[in-house]
Amino acid sequence: MNVITGIGLLAGMLTTIAFLPQALKTWKTKSTRDVSLGMFVIFCTGVFLWIVYGTLVRDLPVLLTNIATFILASTILWFKLKYH
Repeated sequence: MNVITGIGLLAGMLTTIAFLPQALKTWKTKSTRDVSLGMFVIFCTGVFLWIVYGTLVRDLPVLLTNIATFILASTILWFKLKYH
């Protein structure tokens, strides 16, 4: 792995992990009152498009980190729809 790929993977990992505390808090409290539905719909759509892009250009850091981000963000979105 070259340095550029490593930087991309680290950046993606950190921005993905940023969603973990919110996902855990939402799961534990079953409260999504302060979570913006519009923001998460737009965000999940954008992340899905990053996955498509990463697949088309065969960019592993973009692809892997956005798959992980999509899983966490769409979980929060699902909680928002379920507990709203």
